[in-house]
Amino acid sequence: MTPATVQQSNLTGALFALMAVMCFSLNDVGIKFLSDTYALHQVIFIRSSIGALVLLTVIMPLSGGFKVMRTRRLKMHLLRGVCVVFANMCLFLGLAAMPIADAVAVFFISPLVITVFSVVFLGEAVGARRWVAIAVGFIGVLVIVKPGTSAFQVASLLPMLAAMLYAVIHIVARKIGGTESAATMAFYIQVTFIIASAGFGLTLGHGAFATETHPSLSFLLRAWGPVMAEDWLILFMLGLSGVMGGFFISQAYRLSEAAFAAPFEYVAMPMAIMWGVTVFGTWPAPTAWIGIALIIGSGLYLLWRESVKDETLAGKAPRRR
Repeated sequence: MTPATVQQSNLTGALFALMAVMCFSLNDVGIKFLSDTYALHQVIFIRSSIGALVLLTVIMPLSGGFKVMRTRRLKMHLLRGVCVVFANMCLFLGLAAMPIADAVAVFFISPLVITVFSVVFLGEAVGARRWVAIAVGFIGVLVIVKPGTSAFQVASLLPMLAAMLYAVIHIVARKIGGTESAATMAFYIQVTFIIASAGFGLTLGHGAFATETHPSLSFLLRAWGPVMAEDWLILFMLGLSGVMGGFFISQAYRLSEAAFAAPFEYVAMPMAIMWGVTVFGTWPAPTAWIGIALIIGSGLYLLWRESVKDETLAGKAPRRR
């Protein structure tokens, strides 16, 4: 591709990333709002069923019809789907117990995790400055979760686990993005969500293990129940924002270089703070602001270093005459 084509593709991908962030941010606030009333797997089942309906009736007809369901990469789709399901569940369970800004900030260690994974699983070399950035980011996490103090809660580790799974999701998306459309990837994500949430519902939906000892456990183990009329609008918003967010983020990383698109996901941080203040009446604690700054700063530095590395490699690549 020509430089102009690459730039246009990157800008389009960045726009899709921004739209995805807005959808996912709405999803986070809706899930947290419902976490005191319904079971997590019930919310995900209804959300995913609505999302699948939107996908089948709106997105697929505009993306080439039902033939987009055909794939030769079914195992990779299922791997990505399972990672998405558990990443979402971990993040949503964390949201039930934590201020939304804190949970989102901890989740944003994903660029740090991706860098560590590239060393462990791909054998890539990482310089001293990037290791320092990783260390700074993890210090930011420690500032927020406060291990070893009375303020520490196990639920604060859940967004960290979600970030690790999210890192795997993006690695898989980059691997299959050249042959699979965003609609195809979004379809298999919704199918995996429906199957997984139905399985959790059959196993835990009776409420026999329900407990009120912790917000996250209550959200996970609560029995399924009737949905109040006023909550259907929120569930419809969750279904629409969930499937559109999945479609947009798949498009973003198909069209754009990861190092270019990823920084735009950090728009979710000010949005999370805004939701925390306006909807839930919570401001990040003074120490949390420090942790947020360390995590976001280190993540953006790593993404910048990745883009510099890619430009250097491109400059050293042999050119055809």
